[in-house]
Amino acid sequence: MNPTLSAMCDKYPELTVCIPDMEKAITLLKSAFHSDGKLLLCGNGGSASDSEHIVGELMKGFRSPRLLNDEDREPFLQQFPEEGNFLAGHLQGALPAISLVSHTALANAYANDVSSEMVFAQQVYGYGRTNDILLGISTSGNSLNVIRAVQVAKVRGLQTIGLTGRSGGRMAALCDVTIRVPWDLTPDIQERHLPIYHALCIVLEEEFFPS
Repeated sequence: MNPTLSAMCDKYPELTVCIPDMEKAITLLKSAFHSDGKLLLCGNGGSASDSEHIVGELMKGFRSPRLLNDEDREPFLQQFPEEGNFLAGHLQGALPAISLVSHTALANAYANDVSSEMVFAQQVYGYGRTNDILLGISTSGNSLNVIRAVQVAKVRGLQTIGLTGRSGGRMAALCDVTIRVPWDLTPDIQERHLPIYHALCIVLEEEFFPS
């Protein structure tokens, strides 16, 4: 077992049952990022906050500074001789991730003009490309706007990962991989989602930005 996943299980023994699906999710995510794909994320309420949190861990240094190497720094130095060092020195390696909960004007307009349950789905349709992944977060696995996003993702050829509670809801049958926390109440599930996605982000950072 990956040391990061093992450490998670030491701290949260009840999450050991999630390891096989976490390993499947890691395989999908590594493949996507190695193929210049990106991660789209969505959820409601606390799960919306989790979507934002995950983007924060992927788009900048988490436990690694992710400094640019000489090859990546050189174009900045050539283009801006006086400021290139500042630019290159204040950028970090990133794994492209977009939280679909962040676009307030679009979400409000689409909910008002078209359909509230299709707000995330419309963004998947617009952003989604081959090699991308959709991560849908729903404690019940039945959040309709997340379900619609997963359905559109499948039609568009994206891989899909669900992060849910014990039953998995509809997402368990729809997603390519569903990580199901063995709890039933929303607060309990959300408390266990955090160590899961932290572990995923750490494993990805170690893959793409080794210290």
